[in-house]
Amino acid sequence: METKVISPSLPKEDVSKKLKKETIGALLRKDWQLYSLLILPIVYLVIFKYGPMVGNIIAFRRFVPGGSIFGETWVGLHYFRMFIQDPTFWRVFNNTLILGGLTLLFTFPMPIIFALLLNEVRSKKFKRFVQTASYLPHFLSIVIVAGMILQLTSASGSINALIQFFGGDTINFMQRADWFRTIYISSEIWQGMGWGAILYLAALTTIDDSLYEAARIDGANRWKQTIHVTIPGILPTIVTLLILNIGSFLAIGFEKILLLYNPVIYETADVISTYLYRVGLESSSFSYATAIGLFESIIGLILVFSVNAVSRRVTERSLW
Repeated sequence: METKVISPSLPKEDVSKKLKKETIGALLRKDWQLYSLLILPIVYLVIFKYGPMVGNIIAFRRFVPGGSIFGETWVGLHYFRMFIQDPTFWRVFNNTLILGGLTLLFTFPMPIIFALLLNEVRSKKFKRFVQTASYLPHFLSIVIVAGMILQLTSASGSINALIQFFGGDTINFMQRADWFRTIYISSEIWQGMGWGAILYLAALTTIDDSLYEAARIDGANRWKQTIHVTIPGILPTIVTLLILNIGSFLAIGFEKILLLYNPVIYETADVISTYLYRVGLESSSFSYATAIGLFESIIGLILVFSVNAVSRRVTERSLW
């Protein structure tokens, strides 16, 4: 009679962990040249992104120029109470919310619409021309873009010349607070629509053509194909970019606003980032500015986690 030797078996979880470790180790040994390319980006992130986060400690300590970079004395939540009681902060916070909301409302869907329209163009030459023309504004320097806006909206600019041609009165756009948001959002759409459509155009190429054929057999026209095939096909990309955009909801274009605004239009143009610039660098209130910046970052982090959780529950898609 043959005897069977039963070897002790590991639990399934231990086996899977062992296989996973062996797989990761094998991948690292096999493609170590490829993974070595990650060293410089990681070093960059550690030095310039994560390292400076240590400086947030001065939000809770009084910083004195010439003293310790980590502050001199512990003051706790003193600077947080200062900006909570500061009416100027709440004005710029309100401006940031409005401008960030308008930016998200208008600039986020425009690349999607633009990509869907380009996807319907059948002439390859015309499609390439439109794509190239729409990408170009993204590569212009913010300084150049701001200069163009100031020239176009000046009293002797092209926009006022057009208004006068049709019998209207000259408008000092950059001297009126009620026009700033319209000008800013319009420039953001013009500058970012073509570049933002690249990811959606790439996602459109991954949709299986057989889905369109099946939809046509079922009698779906182009509009219904877009609703039931195209949009669901690029929905993961839309959700991912929406979560990332909401994460930077409060960190709207500092450079452009700084170059465009002036004290006359602070009422609607002044946002948290420009307020931090004046308080932190011009007034040298570094601890106060750090407290406001930390508050802004915490809100952004909460928004990312909240939107990610809602997206996972509603659409079953999320970043993690």
